[in-house]
Amino acid sequence: MSCEPWQCAEIASTKKANPIQKPEIAVAMIKKAQRPLLIVGSQIVDRQMEGKKAIEYIIELANASKIQVVATAHMVREFINRGYTPAAYMNALEISQRVGDPTWMGLDGKGRPDLVIYVGMPYYMEALILSGLKHFAPELKTMTLDNMYHVHASWSFPNASQEEWAINLKVMTSKFNEGGN
Repeated sequence: MSCEPWQCAEIASTKKANPIQKPEIAVAMIKKAQRPLLIVGSQIVDRQMEGKKAIEYIIELANASKIQVVATAHMVREFINRGYTPAAYMNALEISQRVGDPTWMGLDGKGRPDLVIYVGMPYYMEALILSGLKHFAPELKTMTLDNMYHVHASWSFPNASQEEWAINLKVMTSKFNEGGN
């Protein structure tokens, strides 16, 4: 598994994402967060692992972890068609601007997220969003659950195969199911 930007023209700064070497580490960080938020992009329905759409893994993870989910673009329909209702839906740039705003009080009005988790967006878009948050909201912690290393996140899984990605998501879900929140 490689910790180089997946997009070959991506030029990283001196501060790179900490690689998440084991899914249990991601679970521990999510459990430690007071107000985690999961932002799900449109490519989550285009990708498959082990004969199952990636969105189904994300729904299982969201149910197990009880994390608030924001569906971007047209994704709300995809979630609802599978029996899951996200906490909100809005475009990726709008929710990313909100989480970067120190005065925003979150989806429920109880406080700003302290950990923002991204998954399933087009790589180039997610990279730009994470770069913006890294530079203009440096106190905000970010994580990606994709199988492509995102250098601008606080934490990111290294580049991995679809099979390794499926294993990571299944292990995360099982760890939340084992120990609760």
